Order: sequence, then structure tokens, then C-alpha cells
Amino acid sequence: MPMRFLIIRLSSIGDIVHALPAATALARTFPDAEVDWVVEARHAALLEGNPWVKRVVKLDTLGWRNNLSSATVIEEVARGMALLRQENYDATLDFQGLIKSAIISRFSRSPRRLGFAEHWLREPAAGIFYDERVSPRHRRHIIEINFSLVEHLGARNPGPEKWEFPLPRTQPDDAYIEEQLACFGAKEFMVMNPGGGWQAKRWAPRQYAELIRSLEPEFGGKIFITGSPEEEGLIHEILSLANSRRAHYFPSTLVQLIALVRHAQLFLSGDTGPLHLAAAVRTPIVAIFGTTDPLNTPGRNGPFIPADITLSNGGPLSSWRETKAPHYIEGVTTENVLTAVRERMARAHV
Repeated sequence: MPMRFLIIRLSSIGDIVHALPAATALARTFPDAEVDWVVEARHAALLEGNPWVKRVVKLDTLGWRNNLSSATVIEEVARGMALLRQENYDATLDFQGLIKSAIISRFSRSPRRLGFAEHWLREPAAGIFYDERVSPRHRRHIIEINFSLVEHLGARNPGPEKWEFPLPRTQPDDAYIEEQLACFGAKEFMVMNPGGGWQAKRWAPRQYAELIRSLEPEFGGKIFITGSPEEEGLIHEILSLANSRRAHYFPSTLVQLIALVRHAQLFLSGDTGPLHLAAAVRTPIVAIFGTTDPLNTPGRNGPFIPADITLSNGGPLSSWRETKAPHYIEGVTTENVLTAVRERMARAHV
């Protein structure tokens, strides 16, 4: 019987991306093993076509949270947990570190349930559900931290240059992006993604507009602005303020965004899922981080390629709640970002 592993990383886009190299290393170490992955249904597209994952178990824990009294939700919860209990996993690895993900690991009935030690858990109480708690000491970036779980089972970290990110890619999506680029006449372009989970993670629209105007005399390519449908208002505000013929809104699906970013000369963004997708495909990056909590610092979650540039306005705020205050990132000027863009573009051609 081949060994069977269950990975739990429910969300979000960036966190799932950061778990891919460790999951791939585990599968490569045990080539005959079967690896399943539990993920939020809304993020399952990130695992489509992954050659190292046999089965993707889709749950909707975010939807359940708001409707726990619903008979339909109770039935969905029971069905999802029953699916996990039917399997005979040799080990379950919880990369999420939340109480709900730890409970899911318990339902797997695996004889080995691995998770991080208390200091590295978002919710320390999750640790009571693990049989083996791993301390990723002396590791800074979250990808390195994730590797500590699979190394505990015998996998090896090949180093950042060889980290593998098996992201979804399809011929129709590649063809669509090539067609759209041809329509725009975009032989060279950069991508800006101004959104973020909340406003304190976003650079101000007026500063994006100032940057676009400042780039016009020296960057001859197009500037594509991307974002979710919910961020269209923000994008159109930036385009209106910039009033530039070279800047355009580029709507896309997640897989199309990945295809677009693969071709970009530069990706500019705050701390968002698309930023981590750009890092995974090795597109040159300038990242803008605001004040944030200790578990979400640039050194822990930011780009991992040494040539990439991350700008930050300082250390953590006094509490997690304060990071959701209704203000944009302060202290990172348009001139700061323009200088970083020039430098990163120059490095890309060395």
C-alpha cells in the first residue's frame, strides 16, 4: 500500500502558494505516495492540475461560520468530515494553524497529526489537536517555516532557487492572454495590483496615479491594473486620476492573471495574493508593505528573490485590530516607489 498524506491549508491565496513548495517536496520524497489537500472551495482553482496532489477536498468553512444553525450547512459539515474519516492517512500536516484546521486534522483519524509548536500558531489552542508539534526555529520566511513540517517526515528543502510552485496553467488561458496583449499592442508591460484585504494594506489611489504619470516619460510599455471585481471602483479611480493612455484595467480570472504576470516586466503591489503569485512565477517585484502584525511582516511573507525590492513604512502596530483601520499605507512616497521601480527594472536586465 502506498503511503497517504493529507495537507490542510484552507486559505488564502498567498498562504496556499507559500505551502506549495513544501507539499511538492513531500511528494517528491515519497514518489509512490498519495497526497490529498483540504482547501476552501473558493481557492480550489489554485490546485487544479497539480501533478503532486491526487485529490482536492473542497470545504466551505467560511460559509459554514455564518450559517451554523442551517440544516444544509450541518449536512455539508457532516459530509465533509465523513469524507476525511473514510480515508486511511499515514500523516496529516496542518499548515493553517487554526483551531478549525486542527479539528479537521483530528477528523482525518491519522495516526500522526503534525502542526507547528505554539509560538508559531495563529491560534495557540490548535496545538492540543496535534500528536507532533514542530518548532521551525531560526527560520524567517513562511515558505521555510512550512518546510519544517515536511522535513519532520524526511523531505528536503532544496533552497529558494529550486522551490517549485505547480500553479494552474491552461492552453486556453495562455491563448486568451496572448490575444489580449496583441490587441493592446503590449510587447512590454508592467502590472499593478492596488487592492488588498483591507485599506491599511493598500497604497493610496492618488499615489498609484502619480506613479503612473511619473513613469510615462521613461517606460514605453503598457501599465495594466488588475484586481478582483470588488476592486473595480478602486481601479477606475486610479485610472481617472492618472489620465494616462498607457494605463488600462485588465480584468481576468485567477488562472488568466497568473498567465498575464508570467509575461510582465514588473509586478507592483501591496501584500496581496497576486503578489505571491508573481513571486512564485519569478516575475520582478516591487512590493509595498504597511504596518502589520508580527505574523505578516515583509521578511516573513514578502518576496523571497534577493533582487526583488520591498518597501515598508515601519514596524508592527500595537494590535492586530489596528491593522484594519480605515487608512492607506503612509510613509512610502511616490518617489520612493519610482526609485524602487527603476532599480528593479535595471536589475532585471543585468
